[in-house]
Amino acid sequence: MHPLILGSTSPYRRALLERLGLKFQVVRPEAAEDHVASEPPAERALRLAQAKAQAVANQFPDAVVIGSDQVAAAGSHVLDKPGDAANCRAQLAALSGTSARFYTGCAVIGAAASVRLIHLDTTTVFFRQLSTTEIDRYVEIERPFDCAGGFKAEALGISLFESIESTDPTALIGLPLIWLAGALRRAGYPLP
Repeated sequence: MHPLILGSTSPYRRALLERLGLKFQVVRPEAAEDHVASEPPAERALRLAQAKAQAVANQFPDAVVIGSDQVAAAGSHVLDKPGDAANCRAQLAALSGTSARFYTGCAVIGAAASVRLIHLDTTTVFFRQLSTTEIDRYVEIERPFDCAGGFKAEALGISLFESIESTDPTALIGLPLIWLAGALRRAGYPLP
């Protein structure tokens, strides 16, 4: 069995991967996350997921590496991580009564295991109409400044939605476990 590495320091992705019960280590990927002009959000998510996995796989050629990236977009406008309360409130106000798509790219790469699997999951979130008071209260309680779109669907952020369309609910949190479990089985890892 090849060592398994999560090429991400995201605590959300780490917690999701722990659900599968496999032993793994975490390595920070040294991959540029630059915006490319006119690059569609879905392509950006795939490019960055592959770049992160490949950067770590180059350091650990005997390992199987998981890389993932998520890009959120309202129409063609990319929603970056807000970083602070003011930006978070502005993002949520703009999303109020509308929808956003979350593109989660995932790559499983391992030269020694002869594996290179790539996947894109798309989740659509429909926001209910949000008042300024609700947005302020939510931002103060949850402080989701490191989350694309400015919310945590796995916590109180779920109260901001009317509905979610997804084939894999874990993808919205940052790692599509349904697909990943299948990819890891193909790479030789025993998942039930």
